[in-house]
Amino acid sequence: MAKLPPYGVLVRDLPTHRRFEVPAARVAEWVAGLPMRDALGAPADDPGAGHGVADLDLYADGTHVFAAGTFRGEVTVACSRCVEPVKLPIDEKVRVTFMPRHELPDDEGEGAEDAGEGEGAEVAEEDLDLFPYDGESVDLEPLFCEQFVLAVPFAPLCREDCKGLCSQCGTDRNTGTCNCEPPIDPRLAALKGLKLPP
Repeated sequence: MAKLPPYGVLVRDLPTHRRFEVPAARVAEWVAGLPMRDALGAPADDPGAGHGVADLDLYADGTHVFAAGTFRGEVTVACSRCVEPVKLPIDEKVRVTFMPRHELPDDEGEGAEDAGEGEGAEVAEEDLDLFPYDGESVDLEPLFCEQFVLAVPFAPLCREDCKGLCSQCGTDRNTGTCNCEPPIDPRLAALKGLKLPP
């Protein structure tokens, strides 16, 4: 049998309770490529990238595997205004379903047409978070990776009133000041020297 992945669970061992820890090196690998992560210029094995802990109850019902519990941790990205590091907390309830890959609907939203009367497997509304699995084990890595990626908002902020960087000299306006003049709208530049009669 193939070696079990780091976040793998054998279906034959279910039901079970497991605690998984996600170290910073793995977090850095998973969030690499996100714009607000890359903006930090952190090394690939950044020890401050974040961490996570999952406490999960796993059980099976036929070929479907259910995971329920909590996922807590944090991920570090850049502030979208001043580019300083921001630690984003993660505290999520987890409730997901793992199904054999051939039972999942395909990308067009069609069910597995050859399984029964042209219908895919029925999935309850609360189990819409679906992940595929193959063989005799379920790999929880995609679930954990998703928790970190989804924790990063489109424009994270170090604080709500962050003043950002000066667009001309790059001074962090939260910690210093500069003498730069606001740029003139190029559409109005031709009017700069215009003198109006009194």
